[in-house]
Amino acid sequence: MGALDGKAVILTGAGSGIGRAVVVRYVAEGARVVAVDRNADNLGELHEELGDAVIPFPADVRSWDDNVRAVETAVSAFGGVDVFVANAGIFDGARALEDIPGEDLTTAAQEIFGVNVIAPMLGVRAAAGELIRARGAVVITGSYASFHAAGGGPLYTASKHAVLGLVRQLAYELAPDVRVNGVAPGVAPTRLGGIDALGQRPAESVLDGTREALPLQEIPSTAAYGGVYTLLANAADSGHITGSMVNADSGLDIRGLAKPGGRVR
Repeated sequence: MGALDGKAVILTGAGSGIGRAVVVRYVAEGARVVAVDRNADNLGELHEELGDAVIPFPADVRSWDDNVRAVETAVSAFGGVDVFVANAGIFDGARALEDIPGEDLTTAAQEIFGVNVIAPMLGVRAAAGELIRARGAVVITGSYASFHAAGGGPLYTASKHAVLGLVRQLAYELAPDVRVNGVAPGVAPTRLGGIDALGQRPAESVLDGTREALPLQEIPSTAAYGGVYTLLANAADSGHITGSMVNADSGLDIRGLAKPGGRVR
């Protein structure tokens, strides 16, 4: 018996990285998932691997209509929505403000806030009725940059700080019927989508020297995050937790000045 047996889930950003790993974990825990991503090919591969427990749903998470259709799909196929995971996100390549042309700044900011902040609001709004009926859960992907500078550039950092505020506000608004929490990864081996308005292409998230900078001295796999997302989706283990952003940053928050960890040689 899995921790999420019989749960109906909508998960965005499901085609790669942490999102894909969480879908795999959720299915292993007994959930059925409407997997939302803009990359139809990646979703097709996920469906081939996991079978009918996954419904591929190519969509633009910034679209209200697409979010509504994702909810309708979950209701039709699974009978409702128990968990909504807003994981889709893009990165700004750590581009400093002074390196962004002024004429591109507004469009770039609208693009990253559209995916990282507005999309979770659209998804939760579309699923709210079903989540309330199910006394369900929302999990939103934050970042180390939800708490600190230098986890990205100003566009990414501002968007992920906004995600922290969104988790707290939605947790208040939807209590006591729906729990809302977040996960703040630090490092994961994946390719991060960039900002189209700045001509950015997906890039590797792990740079040379990253492992040595971490207090735990290891790059976690994307699968390593699955347990945290499972915990927050499972009321039996986290029914008392809401409004929290779980900091899963490999110890970056306590990194020392002289060396990353006290026993690092």
